[in-house]
Amino acid sequence: MIRVYVCSCFGITEEQVKQHADSGRCTPRQIASSCKAGTDCGSCVRRIQALLGRGAGCVTRTEKIPPVSAPASLGTDAAEAA
Repeated sequence: MIRVYVCSCFGITEEQVKQHADSGRCTPRQIASSCKAGTDCGSCVRRIQALLGRGAGCVTRTEKIPPVSAPASLGTDAAEAA
């Protein structure tokens, strides 16, 4: 098995990042709190983000979020105010 290092500072591999993501850590900050990857020089953060974008168990920004509807009336009508 070839080890592809994501974080050279702490010796964290792609496989380790994927394992952390599979256990529920879905953001670079959560990965950093579990294995320190991305907390030293920061050059690996974009690679970590790319790996996390492929995780099936995490919510991604591309998923549709239902819109919040505005109230029917946000104030008084100009005619009502006069």
